[in-house]
Amino acid sequence: MKLQRKNRLRATALGALAVSGALVLTACGSDDNTGTDAEGGKTSAAASNIKCDGAEGQLRASGSSAQKNAMDLWVKNYMAACSGVEINYSSSSSGEGIVAFNQGTVGFAGSDSALKPEEVAESKKICKTGQGINLPMVGGPIAVGFHLEGVDSLTLDASTLAKIFDSKIKKWNDPAIAKLNEGVKLPDTAIQAFHRSEDSGTTQNLGKYLNAAAPSDWKYEAEKKWPAPGGQAASGSSGVASQVKAVNGSIGYFELSYAESQDITTVDINTGGAAPVEATSENASKAIAAAKVKGTGKDLALDLDYTTKAEGAYPLVLVTYEVVCDSGNNPDTLDTVKSFLTYTASADGQKVLTDAGYAPIPEAINAKVRETVAGLK
Repeated sequence: MKLQRKNRLRATALGALAVSGALVLTACGSDDNTGTDAEGGKTSAAASNIKCDGAEGQLRASGSSAQKNAMDLWVKNYMAACSGVEINYSSSSSGEGIVAFNQGTVGFAGSDSALKPEEVAESKKICKTGQGINLPMVGGPIAVGFHLEGVDSLTLDASTLAKIFDSKIKKWNDPAIAKLNEGVKLPDTAIQAFHRSEDSGTTQNLGKYLNAAAPSDWKYEAEKKWPAPGGQAASGSSGVASQVKAVNGSIGYFELSYAESQDITTVDINTGGAAPVEATSENASKAIAAAKVKGTGKDLALDLDYTTKAEGAYPLVLVTYEVVCDSGNNPDTLDTVKSFLTYTASADGQKVLTDAGYAPIPEAINAKVRETVAGLK
């Protein structure tokens, strides 16, 4: 079964991270900030390289639900190292995070899409001596999960995905799906496609992929609000994943860790390359590695190639940004923001991402992120 194959691949990829991941989780579950190792002894290995310089008090942040599982790991690890600091990340949506940032109620926001020009303009009211910028921090595949009784492996391409989410393909045994899955017995079951109910950067990234890879079948603008008629809505990545888990005949999109945590089987994507590509952190990294910085100045927004046919590159990817002011940050939280984001962009911070189903940002880009964070004011 595909889930068994996926678990074997994950076990191989995560072997080197198993100990450090366990330390993160055990160290963060206790009020004792030193943590506990496998033999019951005290250790600070999970947080030993975190610098808490000037960090204090409470830091509020909000936004992307796609990065929630990464943020949970980071926050627990960081708070284990930095006594007296409290990081509260509210997982809502990219749209809500940007609104909160531009209202000045959070120290930073998480967004699955770079700021639009009008959002940058709005940010100048809060960043009184600067503007909002995008810092790429979390990469990973947008998994397309499905629940179809009797089917444990499925390949789709951009065209069939576009038609499914646009309610043009309505049955699982549609000839277009059958052609991509020779030898698979597909039932005459109605497709129930789930999408996000609120503004979502994940939705926008799915739209960017479909626009680029299936332009004749997906005519909608890539926006955070779901554009197509039909389908069913659910709140957050967790809500979409829960519906797919529960409903036979369903399909939906969400960040990979939601599929892994709920044992949801994911679609392999036929890119036109040598073989269909599975949604894994490693395969997403191959696509993200080709990204180019398109932002100007201190802004590090990325340009992703959604039409790649490179061997093993999973094209349906997103990069989640942390949005901060390049200057004019709240002086009460600035040191904490810099300390925390320095950790998340560090080699140690990025290492934990694979364990949570994400793809680390390429080091060349991460180095620019750390340099930018160090210069925030």
